[in-house]
Amino acid sequence: MSHAMQHYPAAWGHYDVCKSQIYTEEGLAWDYMACQPEANDMTKYLRVALDPPNITCGDPPETYCALSDLLLSEQGELDSDIIMRTNRKGKQSNTKHNEYLIPSSGINNENPYMCNNECDATTKELAHPPELMFDFEGRNPTTFWQSSSWKKYPKPLQVNLTLSWNKTIELTDDIVLTFESGRPEQMVLEKSLDYGRTWTPYQFYATDCLDAFTMEPKTANDLTQRTLLDIICTEDYSRGYVWKNDKTVRFEIKDRFALFAGPRLHNMASLYGQLDTTKNLRDFFTITDLRIKLLKPATGATMVDENNLSRYFYAISDIKVQGRDATVEAVTRKKGGVRHSEPANRVPSSREKPRCKCNLHANSCVFDKGKLGCECEHNTTGPDCSRCKRHYHGRAWSVGSYLPIPKGTANICIPSNHGPEPRVCDNAMLRCQNGGSCHHHQRCHCSPGFTGVLCERARCQGPGECDDQLTAP
Repeated sequence: MSHAMQHYPAAWGHYDVCKSQIYTEEGLAWDYMACQPEANDMTKYLRVALDPPNITCGDPPETYCALSDLLLSEQGELDSDIIMRTNRKGKQSNTKHNEYLIPSSGINNENPYMCNNECDATTKELAHPPELMFDFEGRNPTTFWQSSSWKKYPKPLQVNLTLSWNKTIELTDDIVLTFESGRPEQMVLEKSLDYGRTWTPYQFYATDCLDAFTMEPKTANDLTQRTLLDIICTEDYSRGYVWKNDKTVRFEIKDRFALFAGPRLHNMASLYGQLDTTKNLRDFFTITDLRIKLLKPATGATMVDENNLSRYFYAISDIKVQGRDATVEAVTRKKGGVRHSEPANRVPSSREKPRCKCNLHANSCVFDKGKLGCECEHNTTGPDCSRCKRHYHGRAWSVGSYLPIPKGTANICIPSNHGPEPRVCDNAMLRCQNGGSCHHHQRCHCSPGFTGVLCERARCQGPGECDDQLTAP
């Protein structure tokens, strides 16, 4: 079953300004707004750990088998919808093109594999270390991490890949894994919100969900607003060996956003409203760590060939994790005055942009001494801006709010040594006028066309139309 890809806008929100100066009757003042970083690739800032730690191929060196290339037309598509599959007895049968690989010409029909590939950790050109999952894509030949092969069959070949940020981040786009070895027949994606102390599943993947996990197969398209947080098992991404467009395994973030924001994410007000009012929903898209549990390698939907176990392994060329981002002030290394990008697990250049969860109290992060941290505004502090600064406990800390769109509500921390802050508005004597609404007794949200502390004045439409025209100095 193929997965129909939805096309969504690259950015799904703004809130990039934390405060701006405005003119009031009392003079120049600060207008505070909810703010957050923009989205970018978060794999630049992670640490990766493998379990078992010696599972990477090449120590000792080994030879492995890789499937031969598909017979593709010049347009990059299969010449036929039918692929000839070779069974273990050497006979051929017709089978659907999304299940099996076609043997290339010149390859023995009983073994459509090339078994002259080497993995050697001591030779750069033949090594496949974990950092190759996060390097620049587009190289030829493709670079990838690879596990050792299934030499200990029937003992399971299982690998845990743990990605850690040492920081809470909010996911804004699909998680995408690209495999070079055929997609796993069984896999689990897990998340942690407490830096890897506890784990919960995000999604299960299998060629047969009932057999592998006793779960009915579903897809992201089967989810509704009421079931969005359900953990499902999908068979969409485990269909053996196929051509290059089917190398990926996805966890669909934007399809879930679309349940509230519409098919093309045009109704962001609805999504922001849900994120504001439903903590479980916001937490669902928040992580500190991801764990990829590879439970069974691709076998081509055939019986495991115990005489040729070097054909079974895991190989991943790319992992994409998209999250919130901001301009980074990072510790950098310079050579001759030129900034150089760093490899995975190293300090990134200042032009790269991480996304932190900052509780809508910051629009930028810093990457320093191997850690991400928010540059907090609104008199807040902490790695996630999750508490008020000293002497600013005039009211309890609160997360910022996306509403009302487009500026949201900052919920700033106020001084604690000046007594109660005077009310600007209320629902009794200091009512906001002309359809305005009072927020936290500190500000009137005015209707379009009106301004003033209590929305009592018509907004000027042009020079000369009213005496209190506000102009920049």
